[in-house]
Amino acid sequence: MATRRSRGNVRTEHDSMGALQVPADALWGAQTQRAKDNFHLSGRPMPAAFVRALALVKAAAAVVNGHLGLLDPARADAIMEAATAIAGGAHADQFPVDRYQTGSGTSSNMNANEVIAHVAAAAGRDVHPNDHVNLGQSSNDTVPTAIRVMAVLEARQSLLPALSHLRKVIGKRAKALGKTVKTGRTHLMDAMPLTLAQEFGAWSAQLDSAEARLADTLKRVRRLPIGGTAIGTGINAHPKFGKGVAKALSAATGAKFEQATNTFEGLAAQDDLVELSGQLNALAVALMKIGNDLRWMNSGPLAGLGEVELPALQPGSSIMPGKVNPVIPEALCMACAQVMGLHQAVSVAGQSGNFQLNVMLPLIACDLDEAMGLLANGMRALADQAIAGLRVRGDRLAAALDRNPILVTALNPVIGYEQAAKIAKRAYAEGRPVLDVAREDSGLDDKTLRRLLDPVALTRGGIHG
Repeated sequence: MATRRSRGNVRTEHDSMGALQVPADALWGAQTQRAKDNFHLSGRPMPAAFVRALALVKAAAAVVNGHLGLLDPARADAIMEAATAIAGGAHADQFPVDRYQTGSGTSSNMNANEVIAHVAAAAGRDVHPNDHVNLGQSSNDTVPTAIRVMAVLEARQSLLPALSHLRKVIGKRAKALGKTVKTGRTHLMDAMPLTLAQEFGAWSAQLDSAEARLADTLKRVRRLPIGGTAIGTGINAHPKFGKGVAKALSAATGAKFEQATNTFEGLAAQDDLVELSGQLNALAVALMKIGNDLRWMNSGPLAGLGEVELPALQPGSSIMPGKVNPVIPEALCMACAQVMGLHQAVSVAGQSGNFQLNVMLPLIACDLDEAMGLLANGMRALADQAIAGLRVRGDRLAAALDRNPILVTALNPVIGYEQAAKIAKRAYAEGRPVLDVAREDSGLDDKTLRRLLDPVALTRGGIHG
């Protein structure tokens, strides 16, 4: 790189726009410094997961360019080694560009190019950020490629394992509580009974469906537009470059990547990433439902439902001694609300651009990373700090079940809807178990009534007449 040292704590760097002073100890160059000076919108740099993915792309590009004979072996190795070190977390403080920057992510791409070039230069190699590190690439294909690599790796390494863990914890509790019967609720009102295994099983099924939807979406996200360069035509890239990079990334990460069939789509449209955001939104919807169910079930302990007790993790009030709140479901629900908002932002970003390039790529990267992190962390917290340790209050479940007038539904096939309704209304008005009132008003004997109104049998559905 063309660099001139100066006195003091700065040095002079040059790019196509001229000379610029850069901190003497910075590994970046002039283009990164210009971006650092220009963008002060959030004070938050690009996420570490994106930097890692971008570095992995740079390492793979160097390997392929070396194999194609476009880079000499020493220079290719120097770039690959520097990029691999960055992907491993080295030099993390050398990526200062604000996440609200140029919409193509050019500033972040050049940040990576310049840091890699400086690290390689420190190892004794003459490496240029544009001519060598960025060889065969444009920010326009490298950044959307890095976003997809980031998303696939975050899903494989964090999100999907957390989802699977939560589903297994729910399944374990459901199995242990399989014979525990409770009052069901529709419209927040008493309904027919079900087991806790059935209630927990619905949560598990939601998560299983979410996992399947995510897996299907990731099949499209793993198609990388690398090799499309500036607008999708592949100008200045070797014809084998894109496929080679996808293959090298697969080998380096263990994930299965491939070059997109149509690189124009991967630059101009980010529909697969919007789809992924939509699946994260759907997962957030499912998790908020589970979190709110737990909050209702835990409500009380005296004046609410009081069906379960969540683990007591901290005092719940600064003024009311002894109060304990459902803090993990509350935290999870807030995270889910944030994910829903992030999806709206990604949806706007996905349609933002004209013709051959989307120009909200950094926003898509940051919001996907935040959403995946919130959901992964939230699911592990819900599993380990709430569901795994919750205690069932069997006495409250039994008491509510005994007084549930809706049990009379099972008598419909025998005595008819209207007669059953009269029994239910009387039982509710008098605060008596439906079995006692049915003995007096149904004309059925006690043995038949006990069989028809057995809550455990009613959880199996069907006709019990």
